[in-house]
Amino acid sequence: MTDTTLPEQIAAQLRRDILRGKLPPDTAIKERDNASEMGVSRTPMREAIRILAKEGLVLLRPSRSPIVARPTVKEVYDQVVVLLTLEKLSGQIACKAATTADLDALSDIHERIAEAYDRVDSLDLFELDMEFHRKIALAAHNEALAVTHGDYLARLWRARYLSATMRRNRERVVTHHGAIMEALRARDPRAVDAALDQHLSNLAEDIAAAIEAENAGHQGEEPGAAGEKRKGDS
Repeated sequence: MTDTTLPEQIAAQLRRDILRGKLPPDTAIKERDNASEMGVSRTPMREAIRILAKEGLVLLRPSRSPIVARPTVKEVYDQVVVLLTLEKLSGQIACKAATTADLDALSDIHERIAEAYDRVDSLDLFELDMEFHRKIALAAHNEALAVTHGDYLARLWRARYLSATMRRNRERVVTHHGAIMEALRARDPRAVDAALDQHLSNLAEDIAAAIEAENAGHQGEEPGAAGEKRKGDS
C-alpha cells in the first residue's frame, strides 16, 4: 500500500510526463482526456493539476485548460538563488540537529546513487538526487525551512532535470555528495558549506542556460506549431 493519495499519485505521473517531454511547455492538460487515459475520475485529476500548479509546473487559466508552464530565464534564476540559500542553511542547521538515523538515511541514498549511477534511467537517478537534497533539509528538523525548501525544490524540479540531463557527470554527483556526507558526519558547518558550494556553484548558470536553450528552440518552431499542441483547448 502506498501512503500517497490518488491525486498525489496522478500528479507524480503527470510530473514525470512533463519532465520527459511527453507534455512539453505550453501543452494543454485536458482534464477529461487525461483522466480517461489514466482510468481515473475527473475529481482526483483536477486535484492533481492543482498540486502541479502550486509547484509552478502548470499554469491555471480561467475557463480554459491549464497548460504546462514555460518560465522565463529570469524567473528561474531568481528561484535558484533562493534555493541555493535554503540548501546551505539546511546543511548548516543539520550539522547540529541531524540525528544518527537522519545521517544513515542520507548515506543510504548516497550509496544507492553511487551504485546505480551508470545503469539506471536518468529520471530515476534525478529523483534520487533530489531526495538526497530533500533529506538534508529534513535533517535540520526545522519545519518552516523544510516546507520552504520543498516548495522551491518543486518549483525548480523541471529546470533542474533539464540541467542535470545536459550536464550528467558522475563525479559531480557521487563525489560531491560523498564530501557533503563526510562534512555532515563530522558536524563541521564550514566543511558542509564548502562542500555544498562546490556541488552547487554553477547551478544557477546551468539551469538558466538549459531554460534559455529550450526557449530559443521554442521560438524557432514553425508558425502554428504551438497552436497544434493546444488544438481543442477549451
